[in-house]
Amino acid sequence: MPTDPSQKVKDSDAVLDYAFEFEDWLSPSETINSFTVIASPGITVDSSSNTVDTVTVWLSGGTAGVPYTVTCRIVTNQGRTDDRTMTIRVVNR
Repeated sequence: MPTDPSQKVKDSDAVLDYAFEFEDWLSPSETINSFTVIASPGITVDSSSNTVDTVTVWLSGGTAGVPYTVTCRIVTNQGRTDDRTMTIRVVNR
């Protein structure tokens, strides 16, 4: 059964990193100029950083059985804006 690449799993006690990759969308000379990460209430964005084509976010918390969405919005050096959203499914492992 194929899995949805936008759905990730984490334990409620885990602090894990998740990557939003924009490499396939960006043009050859385009880079991430700025970004914003927005998470559903109940899961915590501990930190975030970026490279020229990827935003990495560290998440903690959450309640087992509750799905959370995390959205990353970027603005590029060419003035384009794009969003990526993933679902974090919290489980007890």
